[in-house]
Amino acid sequence: MHRHSPELSQWIDEVSRNLPGLSKPQAVVLGMYSFGMVIVRSCGITSIAYALSLLLERSENTIRQRLREWYYDAPDKRGQKRQELDVSRCFAPLLAWVLSWWETGEKRLALAMDASTLGQRFTVLSISVLYRGCAIPVAWRIVPAAQEGAWKPHWLNLLQHLTDAVPDDWMVIVLTDRGLYAKWLFKAIKRLNWHPFMRINLGGNFRPVGRARFRPLSTLVPQPGSSWSGLVDCFSTQDRRLNCTLLARWDEGYDEPWLILTDLPSEAATIAWYGMRTWIEQGFKDCKRGGLRWEQTKMTDPARATRLWLVIAVATLWIVSVGGQADACVPPSSFDHLPLTHIARRTCKAQPQPRRLSCFCRGIIMILIALIKGDPLPLGRFIPDPWPDHSVDIPATQSLHGVLAHAVV
Repeated sequence: MHRHSPELSQWIDEVSRNLPGLSKPQAVVLGMYSFGMVIVRSCGITSIAYALSLLLERSENTIRQRLREWYYDAPDKRGQKRQELDVSRCFAPLLAWVLSWWETGEKRLALAMDASTLGQRFTVLSISVLYRGCAIPVAWRIVPAAQEGAWKPHWLNLLQHLTDAVPDDWMVIVLTDRGLYAKWLFKAIKRLNWHPFMRINLGGNFRPVGRARFRPLSTLVPQPGSSWSGLVDCFSTQDRRLNCTLLARWDEGYDEPWLILTDLPSEAATIAWYGMRTWIEQGFKDCKRGGLRWEQTKMTDPARATRLWLVIAVATLWIVSVGGQADACVPPSSFDHLPLTHIARRTCKAQPQPRRLSCFCRGIIMILIALIKGDPLPLGRFIPDPWPDHSVDIPATQSLHGVLAHAVV
């Protein structure tokens, strides 16, 4: 089907090689689907089918039906060799794919766990790789938005699928916001030999190790500009009590402080790392209105949406790898060529500048331009930003988010 497009053939080969658990027909359709999704910058199957029909000189209806069967349950598919796709079998290979393109010698990885809703239809529980202001989903579970029941089994299952994907000598931190904190999740992350980095609410009590009395967490950093870190027993009730490291900081411009629980010693971690967690929110935006327009989907079946998300994940991996590699090569702003009295020198603020283009947007543009010019198909590499050093001083006028700023395109 893809004989008219060597670029599409190359991409299908990449998908097949990096997701070896897929059958050949599955890899072909996933490659086609994700390639088309990048071209039209949309999840819309009609737009993707039309673009592929022009590229491959095939019937639009035929291609559309083949794409639809990608996310169908087996009984709904045509033909005698109907095969249902188990997306969870691709989670570990997806993460391994990201790491295979990771910068040589860099063995630190930041993951984020979060939940996102699509109106009143779906809730997406996802684990994503955080990279240069973006997020690449590598494991997810989609449930009806109104479904009652605990998320604990889903989160544990997602973590279990990723267990063997990261080499033992890597340092992995897993960041979560306040709504996901739970003692069982903290311990589940530790069982993987990864490091929880979990924000908590101000309610509750703590005591430094060796002290007898508990005191309120709200008294730890009482005003902007204050910070604290140390080994504690967090929470006074026996069933919630956790021996861990507590990092706390209240920056100017924030309504309240950040309180982070981790198993890392305080001298080996910095609270500024938590700023990377916001990148998963940018990842949801790239998936929705800021990129692939998933919010326009007409799907109502969580199982079908789960399979569509594999296409979104593969497309995002490709886009961000290309855009991120280019972003890593953008030279920093410099005033070396300007006179000492130039106004730019006087008005410059000594703080990190946000990206003018997100890595996602840059990747889309680079892939499309390469296809238009007939250049080789761009395949990127992951060159992560340096993590903030714990000695970095954050100016009072700049929030922690500013250290890891990601421009909204």
